[in-house]
Amino acid sequence: MVDTAQRNADVEGVDGGVGLTALLVAAARAIETHRPDSLARDVYAEHFVLAAPASARWPVRVEQVPGGDRDPLWGRFARYFGLRTRVLDDFLLRSAHAGGARQVVLLGAGLDTRAFRLGWPAGCVVFEIDREGVLEFKHRVLGGLSATPKARRVPIPLDLRADWVGALIDAGFDPATPTVWLAEGLLFYLPSEVETSLIGAMDRLSPAGSALAFEVKLERDLWVYRDSPLYASTRQQIGIDLLTLFDDQPRPDSVGDLAGRGWSTTVRTPFDFTREHGRGPLPEPNDALEGNRWVFARKPSP
Repeated sequence: MVDTAQRNADVEGVDGGVGLTALLVAAARAIETHRPDSLARDVYAEHFVLAAPASARWPVRVEQVPGGDRDPLWGRFARYFGLRTRVLDDFLLRSAHAGGARQVVLLGAGLDTRAFRLGWPAGCVVFEIDREGVLEFKHRVLGGLSATPKARRVPIPLDLRADWVGALIDAGFDPATPTVWLAEGLLFYLPSEVETSLIGAMDRLSPAGSALAFEVKLERDLWVYRDSPLYASTRQQIGIDLLTLFDDQPRPDSVGDLAGRGWSTTVRTPFDFTREHGRGPLPEPNDALEGNRWVFARKPSP
């Protein structure tokens, strides 16, 4: 097997590797933004897509896609990312407003613009951790748009395999303050020991009242879906072979790990939220989304 940890580290920025998937998600958010029944709006997303040579010809509206919503990539998969954006937006805002969290940490933040587009409570701080090249590209595009964050935003240019905990604390993070953590579309790119380390670090840095959301895949062998419409169309249309980017080690039981540390956990399928919101992907044959789960966890008071 290819050493996925090394391969994923080889490309800095958004020109290839995992960084290119940040542009894929941005294109999906752009398409979602322009839908008449949009679940989430990100007015910055299309600017990322058009600014990067690798994605400048990608669609940013579903009307630009020959098959429209029937297209597995720019229809179904893009709607999946739009739904995920909305669900995680809601979780973060509930945790900050009703839950009292005043620190938000975005692990593998990519081209996330939540610091700029969501209505955060006063005194909220958003920490964004990602590789330097990705954050540099984001800063250049947002700077050209004169975008202004709606909370204090602290970017931390660092690979998550480095001492991100030390860098986070040095940047002003307070381990005594309730925090909401987000690892959106991140963990399945990481070696299992890095995932386990991340979960342990988030637990240690989280006082009561903190919350956490992340995405996992349950399948033991993702390669059985190699010829699924979703993965095949992503390879054929934009040259991203997601299965070669995902780490192929057995995944740890991070949900069980958190539960054992005293967190209350909830595991949902994306299809649950499709039914809840009335739009989004539903199950289909040979479905690469079949094993996807969205995990929500809260650390209650002792």
